Amino acid sequence: MFRTALRNVLAHKARLLMTVLAVMLGVAFVSGTLVFTDTLGNAFRNQSAKSYDNVAVSIETYAGDDEKTPGIDDATLEKIRGLDGVASATGRVNGFAGVADPDGKLIGNGWSNTGANFSPGKDGKDTQYTFVEGSGPAENGSVALDKDTASKGKYKVGDPVRVATNGPVKEYTLSGIFTTEDGAVNAGGSLVLFDTPTAQKLYLKPGVFKDATVTAAGDVSDQKLLDEIEPLLPEDATAQTGKALADQQAKDIESGLNGLNTMLLAFAGIALFVGIFLIANTFTMLIAQRTRELALMRAIGATRRQVKRSVLLEAAFVGTLASVIGFVLGLGLATGLRSAMGLMGGKIPAGPLVVSPTAVISAFAVGILITVLAAWLPARRAAKIAPVAAMSSVHATASVKSLVVRNSIGGVIAVLGSAGIVGGAATGGTSGRQLVAAGAFFALIGVIILIPLLSRPVIALVRPLLKKLFGVSGKLASQNAVRNPRRTGATASALAIGLTLVTGISVLGVTLGQAIDKMTTDNIKADYMVTMASGDSLDESALTALSKADGVSALSPQQAAWFEVDGEHHSASGVTPGDVEKVFSLNTESGSLASLKDGQVAVGSKTAKSNGWKTGDTLPVKFDDEKKGELTIGATYEENEFLSPFVIPKQLADQHSASTRPEIREIWIKTDGGASTANEQSIVDALGDNPAMSVMDRQDIRDMFGGFVNTALNIMYGLLAMALLIAVLGVVNTLAMSVFERQQEIGMLRAIGLDRGRVKRMIRLEAVVISVFGAVIGVGLGVFLGWAIGRTLSESIPHYALVIPWDRLGIFLLLAGLVGVLASLWPARSAAKLNMLTAIKTE
Repeated sequence: MFRTALRNVLAHKARLLMTVLAVMLGVAFVSGTLVFTDTLGNAFRNQSAKSYDNVAVSIETYAGDDEKTPGIDDATLEKIRGLDGVASATGRVNGFAGVADPDGKLIGNGWSNTGANFSPGKDGKDTQYTFVEGSGPAENGSVALDKDTASKGKYKVGDPVRVATNGPVKEYTLSGIFTTEDGAVNAGGSLVLFDTPTAQKLYLKPGVFKDATVTAAGDVSDQKLLDEIEPLLPEDATAQTGKALADQQAKDIESGLNGLNTMLLAFAGIALFVGIFLIANTFTMLIAQRTRELALMRAIGATRRQVKRSVLLEAAFVGTLASVIGFVLGLGLATGLRSAMGLMGGKIPAGPLVVSPTAVISAFAVGILITVLAAWLPARRAAKIAPVAAMSSVHATASVKSLVVRNSIGGVIAVLGSAGIVGGAATGGTSGRQLVAAGAFFALIGVIILIPLLSRPVIALVRPLLKKLFGVSGKLASQNAVRNPRRTGATASALAIGLTLVTGISVLGVTLGQAIDKMTTDNIKADYMVTMASGDSLDESALTALSKADGVSALSPQQAAWFEVDGEHHSASGVTPGDVEKVFSLNTESGSLASLKDGQVAVGSKTAKSNGWKTGDTLPVKFDDEKKGELTIGATYEENEFLSPFVIPKQLADQHSASTRPEIREIWIKTDGGASTANEQSIVDALGDNPAMSVMDRQDIRDMFGGFVNTALNIMYGLLAMALLIAVLGVVNTLAMSVFERQQEIGMLRAIGLDRGRVKRMIRLEAVVISVFGAVIGVGLGVFLGWAIGRTLSESIPHYALVIPWDRLGIFLLLAGLVGVLASLWPARSAAKLNMLTAIKTE
C-alpha cells in the first residue's frame, strides 16, 4: 500500500501541485513568522546585554523640573564613586532633541528623537559611544550626531546643525559622528550628544542627573555594590544590577513581540484553514479518478483500513514535501520582513537568522497534520465505496438522510453563532466583543456546512440572467455549478472565509474612519494645530511667537491642568478666553463662555449632570500645587472631544501648575481667510522654522486621527491576500474536477454543435458563478460581523454610525468574478481541447 500511495502521488503531479502550493504558503507564513520574531528577539536581547555588559549597577529616577522628583545630584555621585569596588559612576540626562535636514524637515520619527549628555572618563572617551569622525562635544555650542542621522542630513564634522529641543531651535557646530547601540536610534530616531552642563540645563537643572551607571573594579560582586549604593540614593530612585536590567529588558522585548507573533500566526491559521477546502477537494478529485482502481484493490483483498491508509499516506507525503518547500520559503520571508523593517526606518541590530527547534517542529507539524486532516474525509469516503458498485461506475452519492443530518447540524450551529453575534452586539464592551468572536466562529462553521444547501436557490436566481445573456453556455454553466453542491460549497467556502474577514474589516474601518472624521469636523473651527513632533508639551515661547504672527485672528492653547473637587480628580484644559470658541465648536447649554474672562470655568454637560452641578454653583477645589480655592461655574457646554470636561482660563492654569513649565499639549489657530499657503508659512516662520514642531491643517488632523485605521486596513488586506490566493487555487481544482467528470458530456455537446468557444465560455461562467456565490456569502456575513463589532465599540467612539462601503463591496464582488475568470483559464482550455470522439467513449 505504501508503494501504491507513492505511485499515485507521482502519477498525479499536476493535481497535487495545487495542494502543495496551498500547504506551502501556509507553512511559509508560520515558519517565517516564528523565525522572524525569534531573530528579532535574539538581536534585541543581544543588543540589550551588550549595552549593559560593563554595567555593574544601573540607577534610574523619574527626575523632572519640580522638587518632587529631584534626581541624582553631583554629591550623591561622588559618594558612590568613593565606595570600595566602584571603578566609575557616570551620570546621564536625556530628553527630546530633533535635528533638521538641509530642507528644514525633521530627521527621524519624532518620538524616538533624543538628546543626551556626553560624559567622558579620564581618557576622554564615553564607553557608550564609538566615534568614527571627530570627537564628543566639549563645550556649549557643539554637538555630536549618530552616524545614521549625520548621513541622512549630509552633515560633516564642522558643519552647523540646527537642533530643536522643547524650546526654540538653535544652531550648533558638529564636533563628531559616532555609532551606538542606543534603542532610540535603532527604532529609526536620532541621537544628539550635548556636553553635560548644556544637557542638564536643557532637560533638568545644573548639577542634576536623571540616571547613572556604575562599573565595578576587580572581582567585587554586582549585588554587593547594589547593597552599598541603595542607601545613598534619593527616595524616587530605583537601582538594580546590570544583569537584572538586561534580563528585564529581554522579557519586555519578548512580551512586545508576542502581539506581532500572534497576529501573523492568526493570518497563517486563516490561510491554512482556507487551504483545508482545497486539499479536501484535491483528494476528492483524485479518488474520483481512481474509483475503479480502489474497487479492484478491495476486490483482491485490500481492507477498508488499507485503502484509507493509502490515501492518508499520499497526504502525508504531499504534506511533507510542501512543508520542506514552505519552510525554505519561510526563511526567505523572515529575511524579507527584516529587510522591510529596515526600509521603513527601523534599524534592527545585526545578528544571525535564528532557526529554533520550535519553528522547525511547528512548521512541519502544521503542514503535515493539516494535509492529513483535510484528506481524512475523502479517504474515509473512498474506503466506504463497495467494490461492486465502484467497478460498475456507480459512485456512492450522499444519501437523503446524510444531507438532512448535515443541514440540520449546520442550521443549529449557524443559529447559535448568529445569536452569539447579536448578543455580543447588544452587550457591548470587551465582554461583548468576546461573545461576537465566539459567535462569529460558530456562524462561519454553520454557513460552511449549509453552503451546499444554499447554492441551489441562490444560483437559481441568476440562471435566467445567464441564459438570457449567454444562451446555452450560460444555462449549462448554472446547471453545472450546482451539479455537485458539496464540491461547489467547499470551493465557495474558501472564498467566503477570506471575504468575510476582508468585508468585516472594511465595514469596521470605514465606519471608524467616518466617525473620526466627523469628530474632527464637528469639534474644530481652527485652521491649524501646532504640536511637538515628539509628543511632548510645547514651550510658552511658541504661544508668544504665534500671537504676533501675520494672519492669526484667534489663538488658544490646550494646556493640561488638574484639580480635586470633593476628593475626586478632574482634568481641565487651560484656554484663552474669547478665542477658545473661535477655534473649537462649543455649544453652550447654559451660562456664557464669556465668563471665562472673569476667572470662572465651563463644565461639560455630562460631567455637570453626573455631579449635580449647574451654572452659578461654587466648587471647593484643591489645585495641582496643593493650594485650595473655589471655582464658579460660569457655563455648561456640550462635551468636545478635544477638550477636557473642565475648561478654565490659561491664567488660572498657570497660577496653580505644579511644574515650572506649563504643559501645553497643542496650540489651535484661526487665520484670516482660512487655511492657505501664505498663512501656513507665516506660522512656520513665527515658530522659527522649528523642525520639531508640526503645523497641521484640518486635513492633516483628520489623517493623524484616522491614519492608523487606513494603515491597519492595508496591513489586513495584504495579509488576507494569501488566503484569497489559496481560494483561487481551490476554484481551479474544482473546475478541473468538473471537466474530468464531464468528459463524455462535453464530447456529446461538441458532437451536437457546441463549438470550442462556447465550451470555454461555459466553463468560465461556471467559475464566475461559483466565485461570486462564495463572495456574496462572505460579503453578507462580513457586513453582519462588521456591524456587530462596531456596536461593541459605539459607546466609546463619539459620532459612531454604521457605514457600509458599497463601493468597496462592489469591488470585492467584481474581483471575485475576475478570480473566477482567471481560475478557469486552464480548465476551460483543457475542456475545449478534448477530442470529442475520445471523450464520448470515456466511461
